[in-house]
Amino acid sequence: MEKKPITLDTIIALSKRRGFIFPGSEVYGGLAGTFDYGPLGLALKKNIENLWWRTFVDLRDDMYGIESAILMNPKVWETSGHVGGFNDPLVIDQKTNKRYRADHLLEEAGVDVAGMSLADMGAAIAEKGIKSPEGNPLSDPQQFNMMFKTSVGSIEGGEMPVYLRPETAQGMFVNFKNIQDSYHPKLPFGIAQIGTSFRNEIAPREFLFRVRELEIMELEYFITEAEWEPLFEQWRTQMLAWFSAIGYAADDIKEVEVEGGDLAHYSKRTLDFYFKYPGGYKEIGGLAYRTDFDLSNHMEATKEDLRYLDPETGEKTVPHVIEPTFGLGRHVLASLVAAYDEDDLGGETRVVLRLPPAIAPIKAMVAPLLKNKPELVAKAREVRAELQKIHPAIAWDDNGNVGKRYRRQDEIGTPFCITIDFDTLGENPDLLDTVTLRHRDTGEQERLTVAEVAERIRTSL
Repeated sequence: MEKKPITLDTIIALSKRRGFIFPGSEVYGGLAGTFDYGPLGLALKKNIENLWWRTFVDLRDDMYGIESAILMNPKVWETSGHVGGFNDPLVIDQKTNKRYRADHLLEEAGVDVAGMSLADMGAAIAEKGIKSPEGNPLSDPQQFNMMFKTSVGSIEGGEMPVYLRPETAQGMFVNFKNIQDSYHPKLPFGIAQIGTSFRNEIAPREFLFRVRELEIMELEYFITEAEWEPLFEQWRTQMLAWFSAIGYAADDIKEVEVEGGDLAHYSKRTLDFYFKYPGGYKEIGGLAYRTDFDLSNHMEATKEDLRYLDPETGEKTVPHVIEPTFGLGRHVLASLVAAYDEDDLGGETRVVLRLPPAIAPIKAMVAPLLKNKPELVAKAREVRAELQKIHPAIAWDDNGNVGKRYRRQDEIGTPFCITIDFDTLGENPDLLDTVTLRHRDTGEQERLTVAEVAERIRTSL
């Protein structure tokens, strides 16, 4: 059956109804661009994190994980170019003083903004007669720095301005020397991190897609300049394999080569990966060849020797870097979109999340056929305890009839449901100590022993 198109509103409604994601500070009216993860959303996010970490760090011998501080010496951001160049084009509604992204308004009007200067954007807005969403005239575009600025303590009688980090990458670059001195790795090798970044978005929108507080799963892979092209291609292949492993179809992902003036100041080549969200393809990750830009600049600014010492030749060089980046919140949203489906089962329409078992928040649900039969309840709890030895995320649901339980579990993406009935207890001697295993995707059921069910769950993860 062909999957029917879904809207972002459908995903938002499911996320709120089933406890995946809530608006931030909702009882106070919310705060734009902030969201809270509920129990199921947190489990889904953690499962994606853990699978990513296992794939790109634990199962590799050339990767070193760190967790760097969110607050860093402000000179880091001056050296990296963020203080002077981390900007978005801002326009202001001249009546309401509301702020908007000039490039977004132009794109919505069908204008290609690639490589446009502020002056070009202003001219295009005037030519097209573009107004604010409220229908009011707009100011001329101006640059708006997206970093959140704060201050720390009392430094020699005054406060020191600092920034909430806008990216995790610099934490890995400034720890390059520490990793080299502690572990003496051989090139190529990488430093990995999953962490929160902050961006003062002018106009956060599209649910988890554009937010002010975001988590990034990122690698800085240090190489020699001569090998960047084949290694870039290797990482491209590994990123595509990751998207497939996490449950995205081939046509869910589109590769976009970033050209000319759209390249970041540090990049010699960047390949963006777009996911087919409701409303069109939008960025979910990227692969950049950053050359030796970051280490060279930090070395010049700090006068620290950040070169790599080859243990065999004794030669010192500044490594180049390939950077695979993955947006975690955008992965959560993409996983919900890719998994969401509506179909007919048993003559009824149901909502089902076809999440891969490895990232599903709940791996299986166990229930007694009837909750008012102590012998069934006792056996069901015994079975659940046994299955939790395989994985702790085994749910209990004895509310309502079996069909309603199945529908609830389908809607949150639980791959298997296990029901304990009187045959389990020996009413039919041939079925003693067997249970009913029901499959989420097809609704099919089969009779298995608890050991066989445990093996099914184990092999699915």
